Amino acid sequence: DEEFDELCFEFGLELDEITSEKDIISKEKGEEKAKGASDVVLYKIDVPANRYDLLCMEGLVRGLQVFKERINLPRYEKIIPAEGEGQRLIITEQTAQIRPHAVAAVLRNITFTKDRYDSFIDLQEKLHQNICRKRALVAIGTHDLDTISGPFTFTAKAPSEIKFKPLNQSKEYTASQIMDLYRTDSHLRHYLHLIENKPRYPVIYDSNGVVLSMPPIINGDHTKISLNTRNVFIECTGTDITKAKIVLDIIVTMFSEYCEKPFTVEAAEVVYPNGKTHIYPELAYRTEKVKPEHINKKIGISETPSSLAKLLTRMCLKSHVTGNGNQIEIEIPPTRADIIHACDIVEDAAIAYGYNNIQMVIPKTYTIANQLPLNKLAELLRHDLAAAGFTEALTFALCSQEDIADKLGMDISATNAVRIANPKTAEFQVARTTLLPGLLKTIAANRKMPLPLKLFEISDIVVKDPNTDVGARNYRHLCAIYYNKSPGFEIIHGLLDRVMQLLEVPPNEENGYTIKAAEGTAFFPGRCAEVFAKGQSIGKLGVLHPDVITKFELTMPCSALEINIEPFV
Repeated sequence: DEEFDELCFEFGLELDEITSEKDIISKEKGEEKAKGASDVVLYKIDVPANRYDLLCMEGLVRGLQVFKERINLPRYEKIIPAEGEGQRLIITEQTAQIRPHAVAAVLRNITFTKDRYDSFIDLQEKLHQNICRKRALVAIGTHDLDTISGPFTFTAKAPSEIKFKPLNQSKEYTASQIMDLYRTDSHLRHYLHLIENKPRYPVIYDSNGVVLSMPPIINGDHTKISLNTRNVFIECTGTDITKAKIVLDIIVTMFSEYCEKPFTVEAAEVVYPNGKTHIYPELAYRTEKVKPEHINKKIGISETPSSLAKLLTRMCLKSHVTGNGNQIEIEIPPTRADIIHACDIVEDAAIAYGYNNIQMVIPKTYTIANQLPLNKLAELLRHDLAAAGFTEALTFALCSQEDIADKLGMDISATNAVRIANPKTAEFQVARTTLLPGLLKTIAANRKMPLPLKLFEISDIVVKDPNTDVGARNYRHLCAIYYNKSPGFEIIHGLLDRVMQLLEVPPNEENGYTIKAAEGTAFFPGRCAEVFAKGQSIGKLGVLHPDVITKFELTMPCSALEINIEPFV
């Protein structure tokens, strides 16, 4: 186990944990539920999201074997059948509105075992979640070729016109009934929204009108793959042709090793609505040239060109030195869609060299970091507010709509708050536009504490602002609250004076601060003042309205101050 952990680390992966089904269930649901579960040891391995070729046992083992130099990287070949003998997939123009792209291929004379079959299904599921973006960009269908006869047609029809027996069901349903059938299915219900409101649903037929699949929801039961399947027809339909090609390449390269002629794939022809044809899978090899000194410089090592070429070859990038040793020519196999730029090649060289083997050096440039002025001011104020006898609270930046609107006597539209599109709980619906509710909720949770309660918080609030690139803006606010048997307005007023004294802002109109009587929905009439400084209004202080106090489940009078500290930076 330790050796394998070490090997994964060297290869740029992480062995997350060594566990078993029994362990997982007992952790999540308790010992009782885990009885009878499998004790077989499972390795949980973290794979980088861009390495689609490591998402199944076959690819991972192949990658590690090449890395350990036990095998050479196989060469993937596509076999183009004789004229008129290959499979054809015809795309009709009806698909243009919903899922315009499709690619296909055939795995001939493949031998499945239980493990290989499970891995085959599992790889499709992992690709669906990852590169296919939960089937929105690409959906994969795999079928037993011997149960159907080509050419195949990829078209789109009204839901009422599509009728077939879905995978593992016992009778036929129309497409609309299938949608209702899977609305409660824990796995498939997440994909229904991709097509359910469209006038036509995508569907693939064979030459006899047998339904292969209704992507991206479900395959037909007729073409179901079993352990006895010898020939597999693979189709990927989608809205993104590049992703569809990558997905097809990954599936055929991973599982062609179980074909009678290992690592060969039978090509299929796709006919587009405009009559053009294309052969898939592409299985494209391409070469890139990188200078050895470029690799050495970027990583911070000094290896010879031939040893760099060897390192890259171990990472499934077959390389050799060309010219008079001043270029490395690298062949990118179809499994490595993640190699987009020279820096990806450099990264692989660094992984093969071993990050731990790179010599540590002192950086050539010296920089001295500095605290953000706004944070520095906030830190300084925190210390002095604490010295004034107030206790700091840190509350959530998200709150419910009631907290910032109804409970403070305002309308939600007037708050200019940023809403969360799909809040998981009622407590977290909007970003706070004021710090007051958070402190009031903190007091409500600490009513048992001896009075008086004196709390403060210096944090960001968020309001909508169409003039910024993100459509919202943060302001650093200071809020303080005094809760006691008497309102204590003079204590909060005294705190404001102390803050201004610390900020060296004198109490006058010209270049200092003033307070003027004002009205605020959250404050008691005639007990509220607006604070002006630097020629602008920076906030309010006053005694809170009894309605506000009762809405936050409090019973004593309360006075509060909230100002924006950004003008003082």
